[in-house]
Amino acid sequence: MPINNFTQAVPDAIWAFLTYLGNGWGVFAIAFPLLLLAPRLLTAGIFAGAISAIASSVLKPFFDLPRPAGVLSEGSFHRVGELLLSNAFPSGHTLTAFAIAGALYFASAKSKRDLLLWLFILASLVGISRIAIGAHWLTDVLAGAGVGLWCGMLGAKLSQFVQDDRLLPNTIWPRIIAIGGVVTIYALLTQTMDLELNQPIQYASVALIAVTLVLFIKAQMPNAS
Repeated sequence: MPINNFTQAVPDAIWAFLTYLGNGWGVFAIAFPLLLLAPRLLTAGIFAGAISAIASSVLKPFFDLPRPAGVLSEGSFHRVGELLLSNAFPSGHTLTAFAIAGALYFASAKSKRDLLLWLFILASLVGISRIAIGAHWLTDVLAGAGVGLWCGMLGAKLSQFVQDDRLLPNTIWPRIIAIGGVVTIYALLTQTMDLELNQPIQYASVALIAVTLVLFIKAQMPNAS
């Protein structure tokens, strides 16, 4: 695995953080402030994330292809984290990363999209991180990117059907998202997201969600002194 060998020049902690951005809980936590800053973009990301989760759960068992650890001998490649043997194709983390990147990009005004191209660079790095930690082959990552991009476009399209007045802080949909934030806090505090190296970023994500929730609650009381 040439890419796997090449990426060993970068510390595992960096690849671990990048792979965290492809974890559904992780990327939702990082994007959670959009609940106040750009609720339509967050809505597009949630729709895309849900679609990508369905796509991943269907495609992985359908192809049921082996991961590097299921084919290569131990020590012949660099591996970080738990031993994963099957359901390699496509890479779910890459699929999620490109779905969210695509959703945010295509849900944004065309005049602002050039400023968001870095999202696809970041999503690509998420894909590379999956190879770097020995969890996937390059073909898995490329397939995840392609499927994820379509999921992102579909999520952005669906978000257009949500009316502006349904995105105000005191309406049902944002409150449902806020409840999702509480559930995410619980998940981040009780589970290890892929790699133990990500424990510090999980705690930082909890703080980010908590601060956003406090501000969101305050937004429910616009007349409060």
